[in-house]
Amino acid sequence: MEPSSLRLAEITPDNVVTACEVKVREDQNRFVAPVERSLAEAYAARETAWPRLVMDGDEAVGFVMANFQPDEREPDFRCGIWRLNIAEGRQGRGYGRFAVQAVCEEARRRGNDRVTVMWVPGEGGPEDFYLKLGFRSTGRVLEGEAVGELLLR
Repeated sequence: MEPSSLRLAEITPDNVVTACEVKVREDQNRFVAPVERSLAEAYAARETAWPRLVMDGDEAVGFVMANFQPDEREPDFRCGIWRLNIAEGRQGRGYGRFAVQAVCEEARRRGNDRVTVMWVPGEGGPEDFYLKLGFRSTGRVLEGEAVGELLLR
């Protein structure tokens, strides 16, 4: 993977089927919703959702969806990563790190100083991944998921 070959691509009619083909390992399905559900949620929240394909050159290797809603009453939902799906066989290569960093760059561009993420606790879940990227657990649990935060400074 060359850093210059990585980019995020907006979801369009031309690549929506490709996005839906991004599948995590089967044992990870209990931790993250499939891309199809994420895209349905993005459609319903189109004013605030920010869904993107993670591309390595011309290959879709993942999907990330953030939400930017500065007027949300619940602070943990104002700026956050809703989903991160890195395709089976593509994990452990830096694609997830790239996607999180890209969301953080977009958050900064929009004037945010904090990004949140929620994860389902459990063996094999994404908690360690997010903690290694600098997120810290807030100790809060919303809708059965642990809340993590990263301060952008």
